[in-house]
Amino acid sequence: MTQLTTRTASPRAVMAVVAVGVLLSGFDLFIVNVALNDIAASIGESELANLSWILNAYAITFAALLVPAGRISDVIGSKNGFLAGLLVFTLASAACAFSPDLGTLVAFRIVQAAGAALMIPSSLGLVLTSFPAESRAGAVRLWAGLGGVGAALGPVVGGVLVQVDWRWIFLVNVPLGITAAVVGWRLLPATTGHPGRRPGLIGALLLVATVATLVLLLVDGSEWGWTSTRTLTVAAIVVLGIALNAWAVARSADPIVSLTLLRAPHFASMSLTLLAFHVVFGAMLLSVVLWLQDVWGLSALQTGLGIAPGPLLVPFVAVYGARFVSTIGPRAAIALGTVVFAVGVASWAVLAGPSTSYAATILPGMLLTGVGVGLVVPSSMVLGCSALPPDQSSTGSAVLQTARQVGIAVGVAALVAVLTAQPAGADAFAVAWWMTAGFALAASLTAIGRSAR
Repeated sequence: MTQLTTRTASPRAVMAVVAVGVLLSGFDLFIVNVALNDIAASIGESELANLSWILNAYAITFAALLVPAGRISDVIGSKNGFLAGLLVFTLASAACAFSPDLGTLVAFRIVQAAGAALMIPSSLGLVLTSFPAESRAGAVRLWAGLGGVGAALGPVVGGVLVQVDWRWIFLVNVPLGITAAVVGWRLLPATTGHPGRRPGLIGALLLVATVATLVLLLVDGSEWGWTSTRTLTVAAIVVLGIALNAWAVARSADPIVSLTLLRAPHFASMSLTLLAFHVVFGAMLLSVVLWLQDVWGLSALQTGLGIAPGPLLVPFVAVYGARFVSTIGPRAAIALGTVVFAVGVASWAVLAGPSTSYAATILPGMLLTGVGVGLVVPSSMVLGCSALPPDQSSTGSAVLQTARQVGIAVGVAALVAVLTAQPAGADAFAVAWWMTAGFALAASLTAIGRSAR
């Protein structure tokens, strides 16, 4: 019940097209990690701090542009927003593949992230539009679960493709993106935008700058030193940006994130839940990657395969657990999911050691975290989107997605801080895992006891 469609379309066809875009975006959040060494050798760049910008530029741009892009999608219509984002993403992927040096590659990664930022909230807007009320919750659960597939397959597919050439991690997006764009142009329902709701330029720039600076602080703060002058200066800029954004929302007649959106039932609480949960998700995912590669010495492909079982469970739990969630209620499911997730992470602190017995030590925890994510994220997205104003569906979904991205950045930064503060070795990971499990239990409180907001 968001934007009005001007013609009917098969909901399954819509989901199939949307799934391609969501999966491609998810791939590119994870697939590049396993290719950094090959990229470094190919372009003649050896400094890890410089190479990290292949990852950081995408993450910062994606998080910063999600909300403005969602607002643009509400203005021009979800179909137009999705197809435009998909085409930008696809063309930028081709440009990334043929980049001759690091600077060019980073520049096109920024363009690629901009396309993804427009594509993702638009895709959820299409799902909300295309499915009837009785099946909309299940569709949103499936949409949310697709992110788990991207997280699972990204490192594995990347590990295979780099055996041929690192450029294929970008080229693989091109035929898939073009096909999805052509099919989407023909099959996706035309949607009516809301041109009267164009975002104000000042408000949009303030939000982009604040989110970008915040994610930059979280990404590079540990390298700069958390008490360094640079870090404290950037932190002060973030605080100032938050204050200016609050002032802009209060003063503007039509702010980029309106008060009616923030007052929608469940929206604010689910934004907080997604933020808190993705702090522990980000810490968990990086910690197990570092454990498998640095402690056990596994290859990038082996690490990807080791991570895959958990994320692969997410869409199955999201879809086939829907009846269970409806029985106990979404908030109870979210709380239960965070507890299951916490148990999975804590199991590594107890079981993992120098012995490389994956099935006995890491696999059980990966499966439990997969079940936890499959309960928490889809249920939070369904509840958060359940009462969005009709003309703000993409903007609302973008705010929820931004909460997820900022949470992951916080979790990664916190994990790095914990690991670097401890003597290197298994004990450092045990401390990090216990802390992650504890914060996951605390995050469950955000879903309890609030029936409306």
